[in-house]
Amino acid sequence: MESQQGSIRTTQQELFKVNQPGGFIVNEKDATAVLSPIRGQVEEAENGSQPGPAQTKSAEKKRAPRTSENKRMKIFCGSSNPALCEEICKFVGVPVGEARLQRFSDGEVHFQLLENVRGADVFLVQPTCYPVDQHLVELLIMMDALKRASAGRITVVIPYYGYARQDRKDRPRVAITSKLVADLLTTAGANRALFVDLHAAQIQGFFNIPVDHLFASPVLVSYFRDMNLPDLTVVSPDAGGVERARFFAKKLDLPLAIVDKRRTDINVTEVMHVIGDVKGRTCLILDDIIDTAGTLVKTADALLDQGAKKVYACATHPVLSGPAIERIAESRLEEVIVTNTIPLREEAKKVGKIKVLSIAGLLGRAIESIHMETSVSSLFN
Repeated sequence: MESQQGSIRTTQQELFKVNQPGGFIVNEKDATAVLSPIRGQVEEAENGSQPGPAQTKSAEKKRAPRTSENKRMKIFCGSSNPALCEEICKFVGVPVGEARLQRFSDGEVHFQLLENVRGADVFLVQPTCYPVDQHLVELLIMMDALKRASAGRITVVIPYYGYARQDRKDRPRVAITSKLVADLLTTAGANRALFVDLHAAQIQGFFNIPVDHLFASPVLVSYFRDMNLPDLTVVSPDAGGVERARFFAKKLDLPLAIVDKRRTDINVTEVMHVIGDVKGRTCLILDDIIDTAGTLVKTADALLDQGAKKVYACATHPVLSGPAIERIAESRLEEVIVTNTIPLREEAKKVGKIKVLSIAGLLGRAIESIHMETSVSSLFN
Protein backbone atom coordinates (compact mmCIF):
# COMPACT_ATOMS: atom_id res chain seq x y z
CA MET A 1 0.00 0.00 0.00
CA GLU A 2 2.82 2.41 0.91
CA SER A 3 4.54 1.75 -2.43
CA GLN A 4 1.27 2.46 -4.29
CA GLN A 5 0.80 5.76 -2.43
CA GLY A 6 4.39 6.70 -3.20
CA SER A 7 3.93 6.05 -6.94
CA ILE A 8 0.69 8.13 -6.97
CA ARG A 9 2.46 11.02 -5.27
CA THR A 10 5.32 10.85 -7.77
CA THR A 11 2.87 10.86 -10.72
CA GLN A 12 1.10 13.97 -9.38
CA GLN A 13 4.38 15.81 -9.13
CA GLU A 14 5.32 14.88 -12.68
CA LEU A 15 1.94 16.07 -14.00
CA PHE A 16 2.59 19.61 -12.77
CA LYS A 17 5.99 20.01 -14.38
CA VAL A 18 5.81 22.89 -16.89
CA ASN A 19 8.31 22.89 -19.75
CA GLN A 20 8.98 26.52 -20.66
CA PRO A 21 12.17 28.33 -21.68
CA GLY A 22 12.76 29.29 -18.05
CA GLY A 23 11.78 25.82 -16.84
CA PHE A 24 9.99 25.68 -13.48
CA ILE A 25 8.05 23.11 -11.45
CA VAL A 26 4.77 23.78 -9.69
CA ASN A 27 5.09 21.81 -6.47
CA GLU A 28 2.33 19.72 -4.94
CA LYS A 29 1.46 22.41 -2.42
CA ASP A 30 1.00 25.07 -5.12
CA ALA A 31 -0.93 22.65 -7.34
CA THR A 32 -3.45 22.04 -4.57
CA ALA A 33 -3.91 25.78 -4.10
CA VAL A 34 -4.58 26.28 -7.80
CA LEU A 35 -7.09 23.45 -8.04
CA SER A 36 -9.07 24.23 -4.88
CA PRO A 37 -12.02 26.56 -5.61
CA ILE A 38 -12.66 27.37 -1.95
CA ARG A 39 -10.27 29.42 0.15
CA GLY A 40 -10.80 27.23 3.19
CA GLN A 41 -9.69 24.15 1.25
CA VAL A 42 -6.52 25.90 0.12
CA GLU A 43 -5.56 26.80 3.67
CA GLU A 44 -6.27 23.28 4.92
CA ALA A 45 -4.37 21.70 2.05
CA GLU A 46 -1.36 23.88 2.82
CA ASN A 47 -1.45 22.56 6.39
CA GLY A 48 -1.49 19.00 5.07
CA SER A 49 -5.08 18.14 6.13
CA GLN A 50 -8.42 17.78 4.33
CA PRO A 51 -11.45 20.06 4.97
CA GLY A 52 -14.27 18.58 6.99
CA PRO A 53 -17.95 18.55 5.97
CA ALA A 54 -18.76 21.51 8.22
CA GLN A 55 -16.00 23.62 6.66
CA THR A 56 -17.17 22.75 3.13
CA LYS A 57 -20.79 23.70 3.95
CA SER A 58 -19.62 26.96 5.48
CA ALA A 59 -17.70 27.82 2.33
CA GLU A 60 -20.69 26.97 0.11
CA LYS A 61 -22.94 29.22 2.21
CA LYS A 62 -20.52 32.10 1.74
CA ARG A 63 -20.56 31.59 -2.02
CA ALA A 64 -24.36 31.41 -2.36
CA PRO A 65 -25.12 35.13 -1.69
CA ARG A 66 -22.51 36.18 -4.24
CA THR A 67 -24.10 33.93 -6.85
CA SER A 68 -27.53 35.53 -6.38
CA GLU A 69 -26.00 39.00 -6.29
CA ASN A 70 -24.30 38.44 -9.64
CA LYS A 71 -27.69 38.01 -11.30
CA ARG A 72 -28.71 41.53 -10.33
CA MET A 73 -28.63 44.56 -12.60
CA LYS A 74 -25.38 46.51 -12.74
CA ILE A 75 -24.82 49.93 -14.29
CA PHE A 76 -21.41 51.21 -15.37
CA CYS A 77 -20.43 54.47 -17.05
CA GLY A 78 -17.59 55.93 -19.05
CA SER A 79 -16.07 59.39 -18.82
CA SER A 80 -18.40 61.23 -21.21
CA ASN A 81 -21.36 61.92 -18.86
CA PRO A 82 -20.89 60.49 -15.36
CA ALA A 83 -23.39 62.96 -13.87
CA LEU A 84 -26.22 61.50 -15.98
CA CYS A 85 -25.23 57.96 -15.01
CA GLU A 86 -25.31 58.89 -11.32
CA GLU A 87 -28.80 60.33 -11.76
CA ILE A 88 -29.96 57.16 -13.50
CA CYS A 89 -28.51 54.96 -10.76
CA LYS A 90 -30.16 57.09 -8.08
CA PHE A 91 -33.51 56.74 -9.87
CA VAL A 92 -33.16 52.97 -10.34
CA GLY A 93 -31.76 52.42 -6.86
CA VAL A 94 -28.49 50.70 -7.70
CA PRO A 95 -24.94 51.99 -7.16
CA VAL A 96 -22.69 52.94 -10.04
CA GLY A 97 -20.51 49.95 -10.91
CA GLU A 98 -16.96 50.01 -9.60
CA ALA A 99 -14.39 50.30 -12.36
CA ARG A 100 -11.12 52.05 -13.13
CA LEU A 101 -10.77 54.04 -16.36
CA GLN A 102 -7.29 55.42 -17.00
CA ARG A 103 -5.10 56.55 -19.89
CA PHE A 104 -1.47 55.86 -20.67
CA SER A 105 0.81 58.81 -21.41
CA ASP A 106 0.28 58.31 -25.15
CA GLY A 107 -3.51 58.43 -24.79
CA GLU A 108 -4.33 54.70 -24.86
CA VAL A 109 -7.34 53.71 -22.76
CA HIS A 110 -6.97 51.29 -19.86
CA PHE A 111 -10.18 49.97 -18.30
CA GLN A 112 -10.55 47.52 -15.43
CA LEU A 113 -13.67 46.22 -13.70
CA LEU A 114 -13.34 46.25 -9.92
CA GLU A 115 -16.29 43.96 -9.19
CA ASN A 116 -17.60 40.63 -10.40
CA VAL A 117 -20.05 40.82 -13.33
CA ARG A 118 -20.26 37.14 -14.22
CA GLY A 119 -23.81 36.41 -15.36
CA ALA A 120 -25.00 39.94 -14.53
CA ASP A 121 -27.37 42.09 -16.60
CA VAL A 122 -25.04 45.01 -17.32
CA PHE A 123 -25.98 48.46 -18.62
CA LEU A 124 -23.17 50.65 -19.90
CA VAL A 125 -23.99 54.38 -20.09
CA GLN A 126 -21.80 56.36 -22.51
CA PRO A 127 -22.99 59.04 -24.96
CA THR A 128 -20.49 59.36 -27.79
CA CYS A 129 -20.28 63.15 -27.61
CA TYR A 130 -17.22 65.42 -28.01
CA PRO A 131 -14.50 64.22 -28.28
CA VAL A 132 -16.48 61.63 -30.24
CA ASP A 133 -13.64 59.30 -31.23
CA GLN A 134 -12.23 59.18 -27.70
CA HIS A 135 -15.55 58.32 -26.10
CA LEU A 136 -16.39 55.77 -28.80
CA VAL A 137 -13.10 53.92 -28.26
CA GLU A 138 -13.70 54.00 -24.50
CA LEU A 139 -17.11 52.42 -25.04
CA LEU A 140 -15.68 49.65 -27.23
CA ILE A 141 -12.93 48.85 -24.72
CA MET A 142 -15.35 48.80 -21.78
CA MET A 143 -17.63 46.39 -23.63
CA ASP A 144 -14.69 44.12 -24.43
CA ALA A 145 -13.77 44.03 -20.75
CA LEU A 146 -17.35 43.16 -19.78
CA LYS A 147 -17.54 40.44 -22.42
CA ARG A 148 -14.27 38.88 -21.26
CA ALA A 149 -15.51 39.07 -17.65
CA SER A 150 -18.48 36.86 -18.66
CA ALA A 151 -21.25 39.43 -18.22
CA GLY A 152 -24.61 37.78 -18.83
CA ARG A 153 -25.97 40.53 -21.10
CA ILE A 154 -24.46 43.86 -22.14
CA THR A 155 -26.82 46.71 -23.01
CA VAL A 156 -25.20 49.89 -24.30
CA VAL A 157 -27.11 52.99 -23.23
CA ILE A 158 -26.09 55.72 -25.69
CA PRO A 159 -28.16 58.85 -25.05
CA TYR A 160 -26.36 60.60 -27.93
CA TYR A 161 -25.27 58.45 -30.88
CA GLY A 162 -22.26 60.02 -32.56
CA TYR A 163 -21.81 59.68 -36.35
CA ALA A 164 -25.59 59.34 -36.74
CA ARG A 165 -25.81 62.16 -39.27
CA GLN A 166 -23.89 60.16 -41.87
CA ASP A 167 -26.59 57.55 -42.43
CA ARG A 168 -26.67 57.39 -46.25
CA LYS A 169 -24.62 58.18 -49.35
CA ASP A 170 -25.86 61.69 -50.11
CA ARG A 171 -22.70 62.38 -52.11
CA PRO A 172 -20.39 60.21 -54.21
CA ARG A 173 -17.65 58.26 -52.44
CA VAL A 174 -18.58 58.99 -48.83
CA ALA A 175 -18.76 56.63 -45.84
CA ILE A 176 -21.92 55.57 -44.01
CA THR A 177 -20.42 55.98 -40.56
CA SER A 178 -23.60 55.28 -38.58
CA LYS A 179 -23.59 51.75 -40.03
CA LEU A 180 -19.86 51.37 -39.33
CA VAL A 181 -20.31 52.34 -35.67
CA ALA A 182 -23.25 49.93 -35.37
CA ASP A 183 -21.02 47.09 -36.59
CA LEU A 184 -18.27 48.09 -34.15
CA LEU A 185 -20.64 48.09 -31.18
CA THR A 186 -22.04 44.68 -32.09
CA THR A 187 -18.59 43.18 -32.66
CA ALA A 188 -17.30 44.57 -29.35
CA GLY A 189 -19.96 42.61 -27.48
CA ALA A 190 -23.20 44.61 -27.23
CA ASN A 191 -26.25 42.35 -26.87
CA ARG A 192 -28.75 45.21 -26.88
CA ALA A 193 -28.75 48.97 -27.48
CA LEU A 194 -30.75 51.86 -26.03
CA PHE A 195 -30.77 55.26 -27.80
CA VAL A 196 -32.48 58.61 -27.40
CA ASP A 197 -33.71 60.55 -30.46
CA LEU A 198 -31.61 59.08 -33.24
CA HIS A 199 -31.00 61.53 -36.06
CA ALA A 200 -32.78 59.12 -38.42
CA ALA A 201 -35.05 56.30 -37.24
CA GLN A 202 -33.77 53.91 -39.93
CA ILE A 203 -30.43 53.70 -38.10
CA GLN A 204 -32.13 51.03 -35.95
CA GLY A 205 -31.97 48.77 -39.01
CA PHE A 206 -28.18 49.01 -39.08
CA PHE A 207 -28.03 46.84 -35.94
CA ASN A 208 -28.37 43.06 -35.86
CA ILE A 209 -29.23 43.20 -32.15
CA PRO A 210 -32.41 44.42 -30.42
CA VAL A 211 -32.63 48.24 -30.31
CA ASP A 212 -34.83 50.39 -28.09
CA HIS A 213 -35.33 53.92 -29.41
CA LEU A 214 -36.56 56.47 -26.87
CA PHE A 215 -37.79 60.00 -27.51
CA ALA A 216 -37.15 62.95 -25.22
CA SER A 217 -40.49 64.45 -26.27
CA PRO A 218 -42.36 63.33 -23.09
CA VAL A 219 -39.97 65.44 -21.00
CA LEU A 220 -40.10 68.41 -23.39
CA VAL A 221 -43.88 68.23 -23.88
CA SER A 222 -44.40 68.29 -20.12
CA TYR A 223 -42.23 71.40 -19.79
CA PHE A 224 -44.02 73.40 -22.49
CA ARG A 225 -47.44 72.23 -21.33
CA ASP A 226 -46.66 73.74 -17.93
CA MET A 227 -45.45 76.98 -19.57
CA ASN A 228 -48.84 77.32 -21.31
CA LEU A 229 -47.56 79.72 -23.99
CA PRO A 230 -50.40 81.50 -25.88
CA ASP A 231 -50.90 81.07 -29.66
CA LEU A 232 -48.14 78.48 -29.90
CA THR A 233 -47.07 76.86 -33.19
CA VAL A 234 -44.59 74.00 -33.44
CA VAL A 235 -42.00 74.50 -36.19
CA SER A 236 -39.84 71.87 -37.88
CA PRO A 237 -36.54 73.43 -39.05
CA ASP A 238 -36.36 71.06 -42.04
CA ALA A 239 -38.36 68.43 -43.90
CA GLY A 240 -36.49 65.60 -42.16
CA GLY A 241 -37.83 66.61 -38.76
CA VAL A 242 -41.49 66.86 -39.75
CA GLU A 243 -42.44 63.54 -38.15
CA ARG A 244 -40.84 64.54 -34.86
CA ALA A 245 -42.53 67.95 -34.90
CA ARG A 246 -45.90 66.45 -35.87
CA PHE A 247 -45.77 64.06 -32.89
CA PHE A 248 -44.93 66.99 -30.59
CA ALA A 249 -47.70 69.17 -32.01
CA LYS A 250 -50.24 66.36 -31.69
CA LYS A 251 -49.43 65.86 -28.01
CA LEU A 252 -50.05 69.56 -27.30
CA ASP A 253 -52.86 69.93 -29.87
CA LEU A 254 -51.01 72.70 -31.73
CA PRO A 255 -50.64 73.74 -35.39
CA LEU A 256 -47.49 72.84 -37.34
CA ALA A 257 -45.21 74.87 -39.61
CA ILE A 258 -42.17 73.81 -41.64
CA VAL A 259 -39.07 75.73 -42.68
CA ASP A 260 -37.63 74.75 -46.04
CA LYS A 261 -33.84 74.82 -45.91
CA ARG A 262 -31.04 73.74 -48.17
CA ARG A 263 -27.67 72.50 -46.91
CA THR A 264 -24.89 74.05 -49.00
CA ASP A 265 -21.98 72.46 -47.10
CA ILE A 266 -21.15 70.70 -43.83
CA ASN A 267 -22.59 72.80 -40.97
CA VAL A 268 -23.77 75.40 -43.52
CA THR A 269 -27.48 75.84 -44.34
CA GLU A 270 -29.58 78.40 -46.18
CA VAL A 271 -33.18 79.09 -45.17
CA MET A 272 -35.50 79.27 -48.18
CA HIS A 273 -39.03 80.02 -46.91
CA VAL A 274 -41.61 79.20 -44.21
CA ILE A 275 -44.48 76.81 -44.95
CA GLY A 276 -47.41 77.60 -42.68
CA ASP A 277 -48.95 80.59 -40.92
CA VAL A 278 -46.78 82.01 -38.12
CA LYS A 279 -47.84 85.66 -38.20
CA GLY A 280 -48.74 86.95 -34.74
CA ARG A 281 -47.99 83.61 -33.12
CA THR A 282 -45.40 82.27 -30.67
CA CYS A 283 -43.19 79.70 -32.41
CA LEU A 284 -41.43 76.70 -30.94
CA ILE A 285 -38.60 75.29 -33.09
CA LEU A 286 -38.15 71.58 -32.44
CA ASP A 287 -34.99 69.70 -33.47
CA ASP A 288 -32.97 66.69 -32.35
CA ILE A 289 -29.48 68.27 -32.43
CA ILE A 290 -28.14 71.78 -31.97
CA ASP A 291 -24.61 71.67 -33.37
CA THR A 292 -23.22 75.02 -34.54
CA ALA A 293 -26.67 76.65 -34.06
CA GLY A 294 -26.47 78.18 -37.54
CA THR A 295 -29.71 76.55 -38.70
CA LEU A 296 -31.43 77.39 -35.42
CA VAL A 297 -30.60 81.10 -35.52
CA LYS A 298 -31.47 81.44 -39.22
CA THR A 299 -34.78 79.67 -38.66
CA ALA A 300 -35.63 82.00 -35.77
CA ASP A 301 -34.81 85.05 -37.92
CA ALA A 302 -36.96 83.71 -40.78
CA LEU A 303 -39.93 83.16 -38.44
CA LEU A 304 -39.62 86.64 -36.91
CA ASP A 305 -39.36 88.16 -40.38
CA GLN A 306 -42.63 86.38 -41.25
CA GLY A 307 -44.38 88.11 -38.34
CA ALA A 308 -43.90 85.70 -35.40
CA LYS A 309 -44.14 87.41 -31.99
CA LYS A 310 -41.64 85.26 -30.07
CA VAL A 311 -39.49 82.24 -30.89
CA TYR A 312 -38.51 79.47 -28.49
CA ALA A 313 -36.41 76.42 -29.35
CA CYS A 314 -35.91 72.97 -27.90
CA ALA A 315 -33.66 70.08 -28.84
CA THR A 316 -32.60 66.79 -27.33
CA HIS A 317 -28.84 66.90 -27.89
CA PRO A 318 -26.91 70.13 -27.10
CA VAL A 319 -23.76 69.43 -29.12
CA LEU A 320 -23.09 73.21 -29.24
CA SER A 321 -19.82 73.09 -31.17
CA GLY A 322 -17.88 75.95 -32.72
CA PRO A 323 -19.62 79.33 -32.42
CA ALA A 324 -22.93 77.82 -31.22
CA ILE A 325 -22.92 79.32 -27.72
CA GLU A 326 -22.07 82.80 -28.95
CA ARG A 327 -24.74 82.59 -31.68
CA ILE A 328 -27.44 81.57 -29.19
CA ALA A 329 -26.45 84.30 -26.74
CA GLU A 330 -26.65 86.98 -29.44
CA SER A 331 -29.77 85.60 -31.17
CA ARG A 332 -33.36 86.79 -30.94
CA LEU A 333 -34.45 83.51 -29.36
CA GLU A 334 -36.34 83.79 -26.08
CA GLU A 335 -35.17 80.49 -24.61
CA VAL A 336 -33.45 77.28 -25.75
CA ILE A 337 -34.47 74.09 -23.93
CA VAL A 338 -32.18 71.05 -24.13
CA THR A 339 -31.71 67.78 -22.23
CA ASN A 340 -28.69 66.36 -20.44
CA THR A 341 -27.89 63.60 -22.95
CA ILE A 342 -24.69 65.60 -23.43
CA PRO A 343 -23.07 67.56 -20.59
CA LEU A 344 -23.04 71.31 -21.18
CA ARG A 345 -19.73 73.09 -21.48
CA GLU A 346 -18.96 75.67 -18.81
CA GLU A 347 -19.44 78.51 -21.32
CA ALA A 348 -22.95 77.27 -22.14
CA LYS A 349 -23.91 77.14 -18.45
CA LYS A 350 -23.29 80.88 -18.24
CA VAL A 351 -25.81 81.66 -20.99
CA GLY A 352 -29.16 82.46 -19.38
CA LYS A 353 -31.13 81.50 -22.50
CA ILE A 354 -30.07 77.85 -22.28
CA LYS A 355 -32.08 75.65 -19.89
CA VAL A 356 -31.38 71.94 -19.28
CA LEU A 357 -33.99 69.27 -18.51
CA SER A 358 -33.00 65.85 -17.15
CA ILE A 359 -33.96 62.62 -18.93
CA ALA A 360 -32.47 60.42 -16.20
CA GLY A 361 -35.95 59.29 -15.13
CA LEU A 362 -36.89 58.35 -18.70
CA LEU A 363 -33.70 56.33 -19.16
CA GLY A 364 -34.03 54.82 -15.71
CA ARG A 365 -37.54 53.56 -16.43
CA ALA A 366 -36.35 52.15 -19.77
CA ILE A 367 -33.47 50.32 -18.08
CA GLU A 368 -35.87 48.86 -15.51
CA SER A 369 -38.23 47.71 -18.27
CA ILE A 370 -35.41 46.04 -20.21
CA HIS A 371 -34.10 44.34 -17.08
CA MET A 372 -37.56 43.13 -16.02
CA GLU A 373 -38.50 42.17 -19.61
CA THR A 374 -41.53 44.47 -19.66
CA SER A 375 -42.77 46.83 -22.38
CA VAL A 376 -40.69 49.91 -23.20
CA SER A 377 -43.27 51.38 -25.60
CA SER A 378 -45.38 52.58 -22.66
CA LEU A 379 -42.72 55.24 -22.04
CA PHE A 380 -43.62 56.94 -25.32
CA ASN A 381 -46.80 58.19 -23.66
